[in-house]
This record gives sequence, C-alpha cells and structure tokens, in this order.
Amino acid sequence: MAITPEDVDKIAQLAKLRFSEDEKREIARQLGQIVAYVEKLKELDVEDVPPTAHVVELTNVMRDDKVEPWLTQEEALANAPAKHHGFFSVPKVIG
Repeated sequence: MAITPEDVDKIAQLAKLRFSEDEKREIARQLGQIVAYVEKLKELDVEDVPPTAHVVELTNVMRDDKVEPWLTQEEALANAPAKHHGFFSVPKVIG
C-alpha cells in the first residue's frame, strides 16, 4: 500500500499540522517504509509464540497489602490546624 502526499494531507488535517510539498513527499516516503515494514512483519510465523507485554520479565516491587494498625480519629486530627465535628476543616476553594 503506497502512501501518497494526499494521504499525508488528510493525516495532517486531522492532526492540525501544515507541511510544505517537500515535507509531504518525505513524510509519504517514510510512512510508506513503515507500512512496508509492518507488512513484512505479518509474514512471520508467531503461532507458537505466547503473547507478552514486555520483552524482559518484570517483577512487582510493591509490598504485600496487609492490614496494619491505623490512626484513631483523635490521633489523625491531633495536629490539624482546624477541626469541625471530628473532621478536618479546610477553607472553601470552589465558589
């Protein structure tokens, strides 16, 4: 599938970009090379290749989620500059 400068015009219009005629021809050539490469990749036999999200194996470095002691309401509010009926009191920021 050949990419034409007219195709580049359509893409540029959607992306709200402007290109000179020389740039359009160069972009069309580059996009054509990309499409040709993708077409070549379609020829590969990947029937027995499991799908992967990453090339290298990743390990989750987050700690296990476990229940631990938490602050009481009084402890949480101990250093609050303003409190109202057992809750943090903050200034109104939305009119």
